[in-house]
Amino acid sequence: MFSSRIAQFLSLLWYRQHLSRLLWPLLPLSWFFSLIVLLRRVLYRTAFITSHRLPVPVIIVGNLTVGGNGKTPLVLWLVERLRDEGWEPGIISRGYGGTAGGTAKGVRSVGPTSPSAEVGDEPLLLARRSGVPVFVGRDRVAAGRALLTAHPACNVIVSDDGLQHYRLQRSVEVVVFDGRGAGNGHLLPVGPLREPLHRLSSAAALVWNGLPELSVARAACGVLQFSMSLGGERFLALTDQSQCCVADSLRGKRLYAMAGIGHPARFFSQLKKLGLEFEEHPFPDHHVYSMNDLAFAHDGVLLMTEKDAVKCAALALGEAWVLPVKASIQNLPDGTGLLETILEKLNGRALA
Repeated sequence: MFSSRIAQFLSLLWYRQHLSRLLWPLLPLSWFFSLIVLLRRVLYRTAFITSHRLPVPVIIVGNLTVGGNGKTPLVLWLVERLRDEGWEPGIISRGYGGTAGGTAKGVRSVGPTSPSAEVGDEPLLLARRSGVPVFVGRDRVAAGRALLTAHPACNVIVSDDGLQHYRLQRSVEVVVFDGRGAGNGHLLPVGPLREPLHRLSSAAALVWNGLPELSVARAACGVLQFSMSLGGERFLALTDQSQCCVADSLRGKRLYAMAGIGHPARFFSQLKKLGLEFEEHPFPDHHVYSMNDLAFAHDGVLLMTEKDAVKCAALALGEAWVLPVKASIQNLPDGTGLLETILEKLNGRALA
């Protein structure tokens, strides 16, 4: 709990427009981290450290900042579109927050009934929603190989995160940012960046989950930039997802909204767009819930994200509803689409 509060406090400082004086003592650590990032990338680019290519194309959906910003809905969108085009995709992920991927050799498959404590909340959500094979492991190369061994028909792998996992060679990189952009523009621990913004130059596309932020948009001026929106209007019952309701049936009730995602305000904003009034309860990303965490909702109705739902379904809660969301990607003004951009890369053709 203490570390979660520190992370939340740092996040508030990171996303201020200017560098907070409270972060100044951390600058030497940020410079050292920057040096490590540069050295590591050079070692992989020069093959001093070996990277590995899987026998099928790999699409990385990742980010440059810590925390979530919409990768999971984008992965689901991409997998669905690839299947429409006749591909047989599979998904790999580190399985953050789960115990299965916590060791260097820990790899396992994820099914709709897998325990989230073992496989992680996002991989479990991906397994339930995508209908394709999902494997988790800290070593994405091992996870990819295990997936292909178990599912030899798979002919493309989508990696949920892993932009900095250079051990795994990739065919296409898609980077996701939300409207917060790069915050103060500094690398960890002074800012939210895992790598400098010029890293964007090697990506095939940048996807904005929200309004573009100027400093990031400028850094990616040579990269195709797409807009993504997340929509959802129908709520599903937490314990019986055959039951559903719409926002109109929730109005007039005492509502509590919880969100343990990278940017909880995004979920709260979505509920407000549906015309709902509620009490906000943000939690750290990947938070593991207990009954005590949710005791505030004893006299009302609880609203949550799908990512939270996979961890809360086993809790003895009262009335609770889940809002699934689906990504929509806008084409560029000239008609170029994100899927088209990715397929051109996979097929070895030059991007327009």
